[in-house]
Amino acid sequence: MKKILVTGANGLLGRNICNNLVKENWEVHAVVKSEPPIKLDSINYVYADLSKDIAFDNFPINISCVLHLAQSNRYKDFPDGATDVFKVNVSSTHQLLEYARKNNVSHFIYASSGGVYSPSIDTLNEKSPILEQCKLGLYLGSKISGEILVQTYSAILQTSIIRPFFIYGSGQKRNMLLPRLYDNISNNTPIVLDNENGISINPIHVDDAAKSVIALLNETNSSIYNLAGPENLSLRQISEYIGEFTGQDPIFQNSGGGTSDIIADISLMKQNLHSPIFSLSENIHDLV
Repeated sequence: MKKILVTGANGLLGRNICNNLVKENWEVHAVVKSEPPIKLDSINYVYADLSKDIAFDNFPINISCVLHLAQSNRYKDFPDGATDVFKVNVSSTHQLLEYARKNNVSHFIYASSGGVYSPSIDTLNEKSPILEQCKLGLYLGSKISGEILVQTYSAILQTSIIRPFFIYGSGQKRNMLLPRLYDNISNNTPIVLDNENGISINPIHVDDAAKSVIALLNETNSSIYNLAGPENLSLRQISEYIGEFTGQDPIFQNSGGGTSDIIADISLMKQNLHSPIFSLSENIHDLV
């Protein structure tokens, strides 16, 4: 039986991955800060606060893979939340890499963000330019710092980096983009668009994202993957889908600005991991 350590196991993606790995007979050790609402007997819970120095006394040994999904909840809280962001997104990444090295872990997977790319009129592939350092900000700067750390360790163990684009699914935190759109439309709060249609994105359902990550466990080479969905949708289109579902017509305001779309090229994902199948228009109910 293969053994995996998953941080951020209480999050949307982490919960889905852990539940599916158990079904595939993995021994799952889920790192959580607090007890989950529903505990599964088949998952081994490891309690740790990643905003502090990690005491590894209760961490398992003989792990095949570390899947580091955890991120600070204070990513929008600058400067007061900067220390928490650094501790969780950067310092804990280094500590877990050292844990992996010292325990002969063969594979380390790190969750970064699709937001690290520079705006472009073209789709964003894994080799597209990264934002200038002065434009990254607190959260994305911490993610790039984590990527650099992880890639440094690729000389001694297999490393993988995933860059998700707008994951959504049932039970997601309401401050994330798509649930926030849903709530704004339900409450008659105007949706502000930078132009007539707003930016276009290709959001990915959590089930597609989880299947991609689980497929990544079988990869044997260090890699970077975009994770995104099968549809390119403008914010206006998404809002109209939500309006049809709720029976509440969205209210739009035009800011008069201009912003590039954020469309991920998912060729590598489809070729090597998983071809996404969930369309947002058919799964609006997962934003409730």
